Amino acid sequence: MKSAAVISIGNELLTGTKVDTNASYLCRELLSCGVATGSILTIGDDVQAIVDAFKMATDAADIVLVTGGLGPTGDDLTRQSLADFLGVKLEFHQELFDQISAFFARIGREMSNTNRVQAFLPAGAQALVNSIGTAPGIAVQTRGKFIACMPGVPVEMKNMFAEHLAARLKEIAHGQGVVTRKLMCYGTGESAIAAILGDRMERGRNPLVNTTASAGVVTVHVVASAPERAAAERMAQCRQDELRDLLGDIVYGQDDQTLAEVVGRVLTQCGKTLCVAESCTGGLLGKMITDMPGATAFFKCGWITYSNEAKVRDLNVDAAWIEEHGAVSEPVAAAMAQGARSRAAADYALAITGIAGPAGGTEQKPVGLVYIALDAPKGTTCRRFLLSSSRQDIRLRSALAALDMLRRDL
Repeated sequence: MKSAAVISIGNELLTGTKVDTNASYLCRELLSCGVATGSILTIGDDVQAIVDAFKMATDAADIVLVTGGLGPTGDDLTRQSLADFLGVKLEFHQELFDQISAFFARIGREMSNTNRVQAFLPAGAQALVNSIGTAPGIAVQTRGKFIACMPGVPVEMKNMFAEHLAARLKEIAHGQGVVTRKLMCYGTGESAIAAILGDRMERGRNPLVNTTASAGVVTVHVVASAPERAAAERMAQCRQDELRDLLGDIVYGQDDQTLAEVVGRVLTQCGKTLCVAESCTGGLLGKMITDMPGATAFFKCGWITYSNEAKVRDLNVDAAWIEEHGAVSEPVAAAMAQGARSRAAADYALAITGIAGPAGGTEQKPVGLVYIALDAPKGTTCRRFLLSSSRQDIRLRSALAALDMLRRDL
């Protein structure tokens, strides 16, 4: 099976001033070509470090895709580093220089003398035309390995990949298939899911099964490889079905579906409506719901009742309950949901009240304490959560927990 490595070049990637979106894009595109990525290397603007990265990548993979370092300035070192790795000289190509000159003429700008360096390629390498920028890409076959270097500007990289590399990589892959499936889970921790899946997560198995977690959402990844894509598809689907049966209602969706999408789809199919009342989440729950296209079919409205006065005024929460139990309490959360559902004349209402921090907690009510209530035709349910993380994460987990309460009720 052919494999790939991705190299991202640039000091800005190592200082945190720029996020490397190119690598994730290339990994996805490689999978669509039937090639799995075995490693991603991030390298600064240093010739020897880049040469070492070329050596490491070609030792481990059949295909090496590189982004960055093809500009006209002194810190753009990819072309020289590739020449050093190949043991050849850089050669000037007049036709590339003419193309670069023509690009500047089209946009009505004078070309700097520094752009001349972009017309140099390692001897024996092929230029990849950049139809929307000045930096040509570079492709070379060496010792049975294929190397392609592209600009770091994402739009130029994506355009070059589509125009020159996608079809070529599919040919190199010879029809092999690498197929991924995902099961999206909520309500159980990653370690508990791993215990359920048992030896199905052992390394070296095909299909490979692994998990990742973010804000309480656990994604179960299935990766199947086979000499033919159809066979990989069957393997991945079979394993996905098996895991879905094992995990039961922990699974809420697949292939990057969000809880809001799943809940919205069910509400739309049932012809039911929803409203929300939020305190500590400050409108995040409503945003997640309305991020879904077509939310108007089921979502009626929402309230951000951050203050006690707003809870009383807008949702008819009894001020005596706030005085007796506090704004962050089960009675107040339930009253918020009931008041919202009554005022909106909705079928369902979700309410959230809590302490997101970093200040405001007490020994009796610590930061991370959240109450979530669901008011539905069959009654009101309220749950207590104690979430330990940052303010942002507590708010996100609260909104997700609310959606999952509604999902399970539906």
